[in-house]
Amino acid sequence: MTIKEKQQEIIDEFAFLDDWEQKYEYIIDLGKELKGLAEDKKTDENLIKGCQSKVWIDAEFIDGKLYFNADSDGILPKGIVSLLVSIYSGHSTKEILDSDFEFISAIGLQEFLSPSRANGLMAMTKQIKFYAVAYQLKS
Repeated sequence: MTIKEKQQEIIDEFAFLDDWEQKYEYIIDLGKELKGLAEDKKTDENLIKGCQSKVWIDAEFIDGKLYFNADSDGILPKGIVSLLVSIYSGHSTKEILDSDFEFISAIGLQEFLSPSRANGLMAMTKQIKFYAVAYQLKS
C-alpha cells in the first residue's frame, strides 16, 4: 500500500468518528498497539525536540526502505506518533520525501491540539523527513 493510500485510509477512518472525543480515543488506541522502543533506543539522538511529552523515533534502513519505531511517555503523543509510524514505515526514502502531511489537515488533527502538542506533531513529521534525507544520502 502506498503512503497516499495509507493516508486516505486514515482520513476515511476519521470520517466515521462523530466527535473529537471519539477521535482522541481512536488515537490513544493506536498508541496502545505501538510496540514501543527498547530502553537503549530512548536516547537524546532519537528524542523529538519541541514535544510537551517525551517522544522518541528510531529508524532502520533495510533493503532500501525505512522502518520506523517510536515511543512516548504520554498516551496522546504515543498515539499520534503511532499514526505516523503506520503510514511512513516500510517505504523508500524517495517515497517519504515525495509525500506530504496533508492528511493531518484533512482529519483536522492539528486544529484540535494544544499549541505545544501541535508543535510536537510538526517536530515528529520533520524528524521522519530528516531520517529520509539522512538515509538517502547514505545510500
